[in-house]
Amino acid sequence: MGVTTVTDVRQTESVVAKLFRSEQGGHEQVVLCQDRVSGLKAVIALHSTALGAALGGTRFFPYASDDEAVEDALNLARGMSYKNALAGLDHGGGKAVIIGDPDIDKTERLLLAYGRFVASLGGRYVTACDVGTYVSDMDVVARENRWTTGRSPENGGAGDSSVLTAFGVFQGMRAAAQVQWGEPSLRGRRVGIAGVGKVGKHLVQHLLDDGAEVVVTDVRAEAVDAITARHPQVSAVSDAEVLIRTPLDVYAPCALGHALNDPTVAALTATVVCGAANNQLAHPGVEKDLADRGILYAPDYVVNAGGVIQVADELHGFDFDRAKAKATKIFDTTLAIFDRAKADGVPPAVAADRLAEQRMADRTPAAEWLRP
Repeated sequence: MGVTTVTDVRQTESVVAKLFRSEQGGHEQVVLCQDRVSGLKAVIALHSTALGAALGGTRFFPYASDDEAVEDALNLARGMSYKNALAGLDHGGGKAVIIGDPDIDKTERLLLAYGRFVASLGGRYVTACDVGTYVSDMDVVARENRWTTGRSPENGGAGDSSVLTAFGVFQGMRAAAQVQWGEPSLRGRRVGIAGVGKVGKHLVQHLLDDGAEVVVTDVRAEAVDAITARHPQVSAVSDAEVLIRTPLDVYAPCALGHALNDPTVAALTATVVCGAANNQLAHPGVEKDLADRGILYAPDYVVNAGGVIQVADELHGFDFDRAKAKATKIFDTTLAIFDRAKADGVPPAVAADRLAEQRMADRTPAAEWLRP
């Protein structure tokens, strides 16, 4: 097992330039990990430990290039710093990506090797599940690394974090409804969900319970079939492009990132965007385009923080009711961001960044965060 810093690797110089000089920079540490025996190739990025140990999941994905993997790790780690800050957690932000197809390349030996790399950071990074990794995988990683969350209840963990992720998104959606329509309910509203996997399927249930009409789509036909079989009142469309053009009140991107780009914003019929996907804004300026069109955007890293709240609670001996109570506060945080955006005359995404940066700069403990 060997550890190499990004600065020692010539082929990643273009990404290193971004790390040090662009708006995506400011990362404290980036580590490239390789274990030839298991075939592991991974990137661990720590953006900030200002509020505590960096906390963020492990993504297992078949990246087109190593540079793409590094850049994704950098962006995701930075997002976790902001997410954890606004979730009221005493944790910084980090993220890891494992390069490969999880359906083909994931093995016990590889996950154990990955666990040893995380352990080598001595607690500066706490890992959990993300796209391509599951509770059972974290149980394996934890055999080599005690700084692992998102484990199974049988192994002292919190289990599936998508449960509270969906709950938090629903709280953020309620806050957006309060601002847009005067009441914190989706009753009678039509909500389009793009992606009904881990999180989206739970969000469907919350919305139906609240009296919303739900339309879904997913790149996997079997995911859509499972939803419509369980909830016959849910309708489905062929793809996300059709969904955004369908008459909606709320659009909920719940798949991979960059769902909100120039063509999407121009075509949206919804007046609220609130979903679970990370990094929804494809490029700077999209947040202003949304605001100019009168579309209220609930910042993704604010509303999808229920999962990280759940896995953070696991570090203290998991209590679901305690974690759910913390996730309920996503409603108040989202409202505070909308209020700050209105007061400052900026889009909500900008207001959220300002609040997160302020908390990290001041190193405000969770007990003091968002007090009146």
